[in-house]
Amino acid sequence: MWRALAFLALLALAAFGAVWIADRPGTVTVVWNGYQIGTSLAVALVGVIAAAIVLGLLWAIVRGVIGLPEALVRGSAERRRAKGFSALSRGMVAVGSGDPLAARRYAGDAERLLGPEPLTLLLKAQAAQISGDRDAAESAFQRMVDDPETRVLGLRGLFVEARRREDETAARAYAVEAARLAPSVTWANEAVLEAHSADGDWASALETVERRSSLGLIDKPTARRQRAVLLTAIAGEREAGEPELATERVLQAVKLAPDLVPAACIAGRLLSRRGDLRKAAKIVETAWKANPHPDLAMVYLGLRTGDSVRDRLARAETLAKLSSWDPEARIAVAQAALDARDYGRAREAVKPLLADRPTVRTSLMMAAIEEAEHGAASGQAREWLSRAARAPRDPVWIADGIASDTWAPVSPVTGRLDAFAWREPPNTLAAPAPVVEPEEPEAAQPALVPAGPTSAAPLPTIMPATNTTATPAADPVSAGMAAAAVPAASSGGVRRTA
Repeated sequence: MWRALAFLALLALAAFGAVWIADRPGTVTVVWNGYQIGTSLAVALVGVIAAAIVLGLLWAIVRGVIGLPEALVRGSAERRRAKGFSALSRGMVAVGSGDPLAARRYAGDAERLLGPEPLTLLLKAQAAQISGDRDAAESAFQRMVDDPETRVLGLRGLFVEARRREDETAARAYAVEAARLAPSVTWANEAVLEAHSADGDWASALETVERRSSLGLIDKPTARRQRAVLLTAIAGEREAGEPELATERVLQAVKLAPDLVPAACIAGRLLSRRGDLRKAAKIVETAWKANPHPDLAMVYLGLRTGDSVRDRLARAETLAKLSSWDPEARIAVAQAALDARDYGRAREAVKPLLADRPTVRTSLMMAAIEEAEHGAASGQAREWLSRAARAPRDPVWIADGIASDTWAPVSPVTGRLDAFAWREPPNTLAAPAPVVEPEEPEAAQPALVPAGPTSAAPLPTIMPATNTTATPAADPVSAGMAAAAVPAASSGGVRRTA
C-alpha cells in the first residue's frame, strides 16, 4: 500500500513539473565545432533523458558481457553448495534414523561438495559412529580438534569415544581441555566434577561446583546441595584425625542442606564430643523432621554416653513425637524399650507396623521382643524369624542400581555426585527361600541375645548362624528359623550367636 502511495506521489510530482515547464517556455542553444543548434526547453529535456537511457542500456550490456564468466562460475558454485547442503541435511536425517549406508554416502557427497566444513566433519564422524567404525570417527573428531573453530566440538566427540572404550584417563584429559577452552561448556564441567569426585579430590570438586554456579550452569538449590555433599565428604574423612576441621566443614554443610542425613549425623557426633549437646540435638532433630532415618536415631540416642536406658527411651519418644510417630521412630522406640526391658512398651510401639506386611526389621524386632521376654525356644520368636525371611526389605541407600548400608558422596558406578538416595529396594531383592542342607546331627538351638545399653541402633540385624541344619522331620517353624538366618539390610542391635 505504501509503495502504491509513493508511486502516485512521484507521478503527481512529475506531472506538476511538466506543467510548470510548459507554462514557462524557453530556448536552449548549443554551439559546438562551428555549429549552432537551437531548440525549446521541453525538447532539450526529453533529449537529455533519452540519451541517459541509451547510455545506461549500453553500459549494462557491456558490464554483462565483461562479468559473464564470473557469473557462470558463481552460479556453478552456488548450485554445488546447494547440493552439498542438501546432502548434509539428508545425511543428518540418515544418522537420526540409524541408516549407516545412507549416512556414509551423504557424508561423502557433502565432503566432496562443501569441503572440510564443520558440519561435514560432524556428519562424517557420526556416520562412522553408527557404522561401528570407531577409528574413522576418532579421525574425523581429531580433524575437528585441529581447527580452532571446531576444537571444542571435536574434544566432545573424542571424549565420548574414550568413554565408550572405557579409557577414563583420555576422557578426563579431553574434558579438562574443553573446560579450559570453553569454561561454560556443561558436559566438560560435569565430566571434570565426576573425575574429581571419583578420585576423592573433594577440594577440586568443590572449586568446580563454585565455577559452575558462578557461570549459571546449575541452579542455586543444586549448587547448595552439591556443596553440602562435598563438605560432608571432607568432614567424614577428617572426623577421626582432624575433628576441628571436620566440625567446621560439616557445620557449613548442615547450613547449606539441613536435611542431609549424613551431614547431620557427623555434626551430631562431633558436637557431642565437644560437649555442645544442645546444638547437636537441634541439628539432628531438624534433619529428623525432614527425613526420619535410623542413623539419625542412633546418633540422637547416643548424644550423652552416660544416659541410662530409661533416658534413651525418653529421647526415642521425643523423636517419635517430632516425626508424628513415623515407622522409623517406632522402630527406634521399640529398640530403646527393648534395651530397657520394657517389653510391653516395645510391643506397643511396633504394633501399628504389623497391620500391613511388616518389613524385615519389624519382623526381627518382634522376634527379639518375644525371645527376650519368653526365651529363645519361644514359638512366637521362631514364627517372627520365619516371617522375616519372606518379608519386604527395608529402605537402603541406592545409587545406580547399587544398594549399600552406608551413604557415599558419589556413585560407585558412574562417579555421579549425590547419587545415593534412601529408598526401598525392588521386590526382587527380597530374602531368599530357605535352603535345606544335607542331614547332619542336630545342632544346638541358636539363641537371640538382646543388645546391651551401648547398642542404640534401631536397626535389628541377624548374623548367619554356624552349622545351621535341618533334619528330615523338621517342622515348618524350624525351617523358618533356618531361612531367617540371612543378613538384614542394615546393622543394628540384635545378633544371632551359635
